[in-house]
Amino acid sequence: MFKTLFIDHPKSVNETYVEHFFVAMSFSMKLFKAAFASFIHAIVPGLCVKTGSKAITELHVRMVAFRVKNTGETASNSELDETIEYMI
Repeated sequence: MFKTLFIDHPKSVNETYVEHFFVAMSFSMKLFKAAFASFIHAIVPGLCVKTGSKAITELHVRMVAFRVKNTGETASNSELDETIEYMI
């Protein structure tokens, strides 16, 4: 059970538990800030117009770039050059 909860997933993304902890926490903080900005945007639509969408796009690129880097594959520019298709 311990192995399933703490070892298997980090290993599947080529990280140790500690590395995975810090990567996941950095994603968590970015998402928390994006959620707060989206909340502000819901109240005052003229504020934080691109903040949530930009954060999601940046995290997607980080996750894809990180995954590709660790597997030894190469990514084309079109795979990593994500654009905002929908603004919140």
